[in-house]
This record gives sequence, structure tokens and C-alpha cells, in this order.
Amino acid sequence: MNATARPTWPSPWAAPEPRNPKRRTLSRELIVETALAIVDAEGLDALSMRRVSQELNTGPASLYAHVGSKDQLVELVLDLAHADLVHPVADPGQWREQVKEFLSQARDNLISHNDLARAALVSNIPTLPHQLDAAETLIVLLRTGGLPEQVVAYGVDLLALYLVASAHEVSQRRGHDNAPADQEQTEAYLDGVRSYFGSLPPERYPALLSMVGPLTRNVGDERWEFGVDVILAGLEQAARSGGAAQAERRSSEAR
Repeated sequence: MNATARPTWPSPWAAPEPRNPKRRTLSRELIVETALAIVDAEGLDALSMRRVSQELNTGPASLYAHVGSKDQLVELVLDLAHADLVHPVADPGQWREQVKEFLSQARDNLISHNDLARAALVSNIPTLPHQLDAAETLIVLLRTGGLPEQVVAYGVDLLALYLVASAHEVSQRRGHDNAPADQEQTEAYLDGVRSYFGSLPPERYPALLSMVGPLTRNVGDERWEFGVDVILAGLEQAARSGGAAQAERRSSEAR
């Protein structure tokens, strides 16, 4: 990174919220809670400074004394969505299950907030308190499992990407009211997928057509849990095979 380049965080970490004595009922907390409620009910595209101001019976300009921009508001909403996570105390004998349970909890929580996972796809590095709490917990759990530092660092990134991508995929299959599709709707959708695949020319896609059943298998969270297991097994294998040392050496050479 250029010595003069500095990252621009979406929200000041420790800066106190500016106070406006003329509007004591309006606060950053109230604005963010209202914004999250809009996303929950109507989706991310419905969120705007004007829409929030309408809900609060005020003008859009008054919000800017508390939140600098819509981008900052989205980051604050995303952080608030992480506030309800329950953080386990790391147990060396249960660290793997704890990682899986914590990731599943975080995924379910994100899915519960309509299509907010779409914002998480572009959020990149966590900088706000509740998101940092989640990152801290995941790092502690992976370290408790005895994984080397660089494997932990890459593992946290990889697991977070998988979590957000999975939550986004699920949210895209829900209705505008964020209600999950029932089993009948899901099977109807999958039957359509199977029918389409069945119409493909077998001489061009023989391998794909032979795998239609496994590819469209839908049993609870089996697919999600399989992915987490694969990533964790890969991290443990990287630790055993010296992948961490290789990564650290490449990192040193790049510097």
C-alpha cells in the first residue's frame, strides 16, 4: 500500500454522535433501527434516506446530522443485524462444532433480514463493533483448534465469503415478504430445473445429465453444512501439510 494511502472506513469507530438539541427524539440508533425495519419488510432496494425520514416524520436533511450518507446507513444497518448473535466461549474439545454452530447462527440471522446479505457481499472488511465481534469470535475459535496464524487469517476470510454467498442465495429464493418457500414450492422449482436439464442434449452434457439427481438434492441445510465441513477440513489439512508456512513465506516475499 502507498505510504500516503489510508483506508476510508464507512463510519467513524469512536467518534461520538453529533448532538442536535432541537431534535432530541431523533438519534442515530433510532434511524438505524428504522432502516433495518424497512429492509426487513420491503427489502434493501426500498431503503433510502427519504424513506427513513418519512417513517420518522421528518425531513431527509435532518438525518444527516446523525448519519453521513446512505452508504454509511447501510453499513450501520448491517452492523445492527449482527447485534443479536450469541458468542460462545471457546472450548478446545468442541471448537469445530462451535465454528459450525456460530456460522449457521450468523447465516440464519442474515437470512432473517430479507436481502440484506446483498449489502454484505460488497461490505468487504468489517469495521463496526458487532461485525468485529463476530470476526473476533471466529478467530478465537479457529485459534482454539490449534490452526496456525496464517491459516486462521485466510480461513476467517474464506468462511465469511461462503456464509454471505449462501445467505444471499437463500434470500433470492424468498418472496417480497421474506417468507421462505414451503416444501411444495421448493419441489416445484426443482422439478422445473430437472425438467430443463432433461431437455439438454445428452451428447453435449453427458456428465451433467448423469448428475441431475445429486445436483438438485434438497435436504434441509445438508448442502450448507457440507460446504462448512469441506472448508474446515481443508484448513486443518493446510495446517498439517505446511500450507501455512508456504503462505507466510509468499507473504514475506511479496513484502
